[in-house]
Amino acid sequence: MAENIIYNEDSIKSLDWREHIRLRPGMYIGKLGNGAAADDGIYVLLKEILDNSIDEFVMGNGNKIEIEIDQKQVRIRDYGRGIPLGKVIDCVSKINTGGKYDSKAFQKSVGLNGVGTKAVNALSENFRVQSFRDGMSKLVDFEYGVLTNEEDIKTDEPNGTFTSFTADSGVFKNYKFINDFVENQIWNYVYLNAGLSIFFNGKKYFSKNGLLDLLTRKSNEDQLRYPIIHLKGDDIELALTHDSHYGEDYYSFVNGQHTTQGGTHLNAYKESLVRTLRDFYGKNFEPSDIRASIVTAISVRVQEPVFESQTKTKLGSTDIGPNGPSIKAFIGDFIKTALDNYLHRNPKTAEAILKRIQQSERERKDMAGVRKIAKERAKKANLHNKKLRDCKVHLDDMSKEARLDTTLFITEGDSASGSITKSRRVDTQAVFSLRGKPLNCYGLSKKVVYENEEFNLLQHALNIEEGLENLRYNNVVIATDADVDGMHIRLLMLTFFLQFFPDLVRDGHVYILDTPLFRVRNKKETIYCYSDQERVDAINKLSNPEITRFKGLGEISPDEFGNFIGENIRLEPIILNEETSIPKLLEYFMGKNTPERQDFIIENLKIELDTLEDEMQAA
Repeated sequence: MAENIIYNEDSIKSLDWREHIRLRPGMYIGKLGNGAAADDGIYVLLKEILDNSIDEFVMGNGNKIEIEIDQKQVRIRDYGRGIPLGKVIDCVSKINTGGKYDSKAFQKSVGLNGVGTKAVNALSENFRVQSFRDGMSKLVDFEYGVLTNEEDIKTDEPNGTFTSFTADSGVFKNYKFINDFVENQIWNYVYLNAGLSIFFNGKKYFSKNGLLDLLTRKSNEDQLRYPIIHLKGDDIELALTHDSHYGEDYYSFVNGQHTTQGGTHLNAYKESLVRTLRDFYGKNFEPSDIRASIVTAISVRVQEPVFESQTKTKLGSTDIGPNGPSIKAFIGDFIKTALDNYLHRNPKTAEAILKRIQQSERERKDMAGVRKIAKERAKKANLHNKKLRDCKVHLDDMSKEARLDTTLFITEGDSASGSITKSRRVDTQAVFSLRGKPLNCYGLSKKVVYENEEFNLLQHALNIEEGLENLRYNNVVIATDADVDGMHIRLLMLTFFLQFFPDLVRDGHVYILDTPLFRVRNKKETIYCYSDQERVDAINKLSNPEITRFKGLGEISPDEFGNFIGENIRLEPIILNEETSIPKLLEYFMGKNTPERQDFIIENLKIELDTLEDEMQAA
């Protein structure tokens, strides 16, 4: 029988803006995280402040933004108009307060809800805003969203706004900013705002040609089938090409916001692209053959955009503006006219696209039989009972939202798989067991994915055969021993993903599990050490310690393993920066043994030995 709980007027609570944000931070910034993933909350905090500075540039005010990140403190200075001095406190501490409700002041901005800056304020240990306007400034300080100081100051500073904050370490546990993720954010801002200069820790980021520059950096020039197509119109811009990689690469933006989950604009673009190319060539090609190996970016400007969440990663708007056409019609008309005209004026490019489509068509038909056999093998292998220990989420809820917190650990050997399986969170964490070292698939065709049992079963476990749309696990974690064999397995698995499913890595889904090398303990305390330096520090801290060297994951008991894959999990993200060329990367590490690679190994081995010698002397 249910407990008789009193329900009266005292049961009804009203929270102020600060209390509600701190109680339900996920509603405002998505997932929290420690900075190991590009969509973790600390990067959303940074973005919320930057969006305001970008909107100033879009409205024609200020062409420079300065960003500094020192440890955990973030400082941002723009040179726009500055917040009206009498409203500085309201703009950063009163929900639904801002200048963007006036569509004349901010016609096509991103932050329309009057929430973002307040979330940063409430979720920061310290938060400062100083607005400069015409020789006067307003300075305000907050701690955890509570106003602690305000000053009116005369100034010689140029107009604009300065903001600094330190994210709350109680909310974002063990967090750190990864510069590669910050740089990717900044590059997207400058690509979408040609002529804007952003300085990050002194380094300048600038784009003259917008999305053309983006695709030039994202693609491998040696692999391109034809020169990048760059088309611009009122409130729309796109860049397009095909290369030889597996999968489809899309970069979509709305009002300068990187919509990582796409939305109505990206769906409209995909449909319009297929329809236009079918009409141009007069053939009813399969959409997958047209889009295979595509690398493309699209940006649109929408008045009063509606996003599906506060983090603005997916557009939900159906119209370009209150009095404008539908987004589908707007994008469709532009593609139909601009791309069709371009192909008629550039017959060599049109011919190259046709050959790429026909090649994809042949490959798809050639693979049809192999795929059928592979699927039958996967069923016979009884996937869910042998190789994969699945998590409960996939039994109860297969929605995208439910998959956000799911993790698949890829392990080698029965002992390691057993330890992780026994200590994992069964609701969201799954385990896939490898049998020995996987095949080196560098230079092989995708046919090997279906013919190799391990790869075939892993592909089905992840559900990525047709792309990442239905990816079953948001985090794919390679968990191997920290020895030579373990490193080799990591390299082989990364080769597999980069060769055949590069989007999985590009989109930040792949990690390496960092597990302790040593356990240093006495009767009172246990310290797990992830490096030799941490071991030295632990020995110096504890008296008469017992030191254990973990030679492999299987040597860590399930009880202990729970400490390393739970709240205190340490994950090293696999990051592909702007300059990374996957073919060149794979050739360097997995191709023939070149003198350059030998020199790299020898030099880094020397550095490791020198470091180890210094640590031993210090101990």
